Amino acid sequence: MTKEICFPDLILHHAFPCLLLLLLGISISASKVEDYQTYIIHMDHSHKPASFLTHESWHRSVLKSLSYPADDEEMLLYSYNHVIHGFSARLTALQLSEIEKSPAHLATYSESFGKLFTTHSPKFLGLKSKSGLWPAASYGEGIIIGIIDTGIWPESDSFKDNGMPPVPERWKGQCENGTAFSPSACNKKLIGARSFSKGLQAAGRNISSESDYDSARDFFGHGTHTSSTAAGNHVLGASQFGYARGTARGVAPRAHIAMYKVLWETDTIKSAASDVLAGMDQAIADGVDIMSLSLGFDQTPFFKDVIAIGSLSAIQKGAVAVCAAGNDGGLQTIHNGAPWITTVGADTLDRSFHATITLDNGMTFKGISYYPESIYIVDAPLYYGKGNVNKTICNMGALNPDEVAGKVVLCDNGTNDVYGQMMEVNRVGAYAAIFLTDMSDLDAEDYSIPSLT
Repeated sequence: MTKEICFPDLILHHAFPCLLLLLLGISISASKVEDYQTYIIHMDHSHKPASFLTHESWHRSVLKSLSYPADDEEMLLYSYNHVIHGFSARLTALQLSEIEKSPAHLATYSESFGKLFTTHSPKFLGLKSKSGLWPAASYGEGIIIGIIDTGIWPESDSFKDNGMPPVPERWKGQCENGTAFSPSACNKKLIGARSFSKGLQAAGRNISSESDYDSARDFFGHGTHTSSTAAGNHVLGASQFGYARGTARGVAPRAHIAMYKVLWETDTIKSAASDVLAGMDQAIADGVDIMSLSLGFDQTPFFKDVIAIGSLSAIQKGAVAVCAAGNDGGLQTIHNGAPWITTVGADTLDRSFHATITLDNGMTFKGISYYPESIYIVDAPLYYGKGNVNKTICNMGALNPDEVAGKVVLCDNGTNDVYGQMMEVNRVGAYAAIFLTDMSDLDAEDYSIPSLT
């Protein structure tokens, strides 16, 4: 299904950049990008011309008559004859509007996947691409967002400057030269990149030369994610291992980005308060309109909180501060809760991707899977048993390669260490795996063989 998505890596707290739009100024409209989405179209079958022998042939004719039609084999998903008279198809907004003007059209149902949270942020916020606040704010055109974070990976397609307006004349920032980062990496989208580590190094925390960079280049992915979520440019054909393919973009795709790297790889990922303040200070001097921070310190009174202090100064100089509420703490606790800060909480990802298993007896069932969707397994033997009380034990070292190699292993040992089980079935050369568990701790990159939970 084609979906409009924000970048979906799940690192710390990331809902807050999607509220940056609420702070954007009004400017001229942004460039238009037509996205295909799936719709279910309910049709009045009494309008079917007699020349069409079947409803499906009529539905295909309707699709072929639309403006800029793709191949109807690609557009049409199903032609319905019993649950409703109608069809489901991948359509642009323009094509949908044409169908809805037909006297044969009864109703449209948008494709649904569940609750709307992180990866559907624009829809969750009620933003519409052709009316209301989003286009009225010109998708952030003319706005400069300063991201205080782990750095940025400038080669990402999200930071290309296709269709971007010129850099505002008021901008005073620059792109610093550093390890694996050249000023030439900046453009009309990424207009500034600086790093701050003196405080961390003065405290005796040496920056890791093996995994980090002495520059504004991102070592962890966190800063790249928050930047692209807030203001990433349109990236066509983005997907998660082939799932949820669509156009990825930030909430303010026409806004400019400036990165201020203040978090570094030492023994852990650290930032010094002095470095954070330096980054915030430079951001104000450079002329950012919005300052975005997805980091925090131990809770302390506002007058001791460097982020609260720096944010108050930013407000006084015309720059809005947007911060994450934090990932820890007990009931009724919050980080970055000063009343002059726009503080945003987050939740877990609401989207799951599924694979389907069909047994010899015709029964089918679904499970969560992130293995590339283009992979299909046919006529594979299922391995189940040989274990404790007729269960397959998939703990590390428990499986015999001679018994399970080339088979689909059903792991049913009642533990929630799915990652360990994945390593085991991969070790013994299993063809695929099914994990019976109440919860999964697998990330997309953990799917080393076709599997589902």
